[in-house]
Amino acid sequence: MENRKGVIAVNKMLKECGIVNITEVPLELLVAGRGPLIRYKEIKGADGRIVFGEKRNAIITINSKIEYEGKRRFTIAHELGHFEMHKNISVHNDDDLTLNNFKYGNQEAEANQFAAELLMPEKLFKEECNRKKFSPDLLRQLSEKFNSSITSVAYRFLEIGNHPIFVFNSCNNKVRYWKKTEGYYLKVKDITNLAPPIDSVAAEFFNDGTIYRKEDSAQEINKSTWFETGKYDNAESFFEYCIVTPKYNTVLSIVWQC
Repeated sequence: MENRKGVIAVNKMLKECGIVNITEVPLELLVAGRGPLIRYKEIKGADGRIVFGEKRNAIITINSKIEYEGKRRFTIAHELGHFEMHKNISVHNDDDLTLNNFKYGNQEAEANQFAAELLMPEKLFKEECNRKKFSPDLLRQLSEKFNSSITSVAYRFLEIGNHPIFVFNSCNNKVRYWKKTEGYYLKVKDITNLAPPIDSVAAEFFNDGTIYRKEDSAQEINKSTWFETGKYDNAESFFEYCIVTPKYNTVLSIVWQC
């Protein structure tokens, strides 16, 4: 059964606060109203941290070196999720790994789910996707609309968007994990902990530093690049769009069929 603890916690919190439209409430004001103190300072090896004190007291620290507002907001929402759900652990440190881990069954995934539902409410997100063709531009538009990181938008789209996609997360030239829209039928090659496929867009970055411009970011690839194929089914059109984070040497490959 799907773990929806994060969604339940968001709805409970908003009900307690009497908030109907969360998009009209400044995120920092919401956090302050729940109790934690937010401060911004450089943190080595982490994007965000929450330290619990007695009763409802807590300090949320956000890395002042975060470059993008969308990522800053998602990190704040993620730490707020820990505050609302995970007081049994006194300290949570979060970096690019935990903030991008959307596997269910652990506290980091629950905090990510909380942040996604808070910043990109399911009903509003689906309305913005309705009757729109999937593309990197659509992800950018959603990122701007919800003022959240494009990576978090990509995962949100994977879960509730209007077109099936796969995401492959690679770091230091190794595929760490992959995830797909529920019900998508393709079979992924056995590539976890191996280098990305040699003919993938991800491999281009790791091998020679290639990062495509926005207008060229949807690169056509073979179906066999990431997926197992039969004798005659490699002629279908597939595309790969890579969200590259040079700071962490990571690539999020988004793969879809037109």
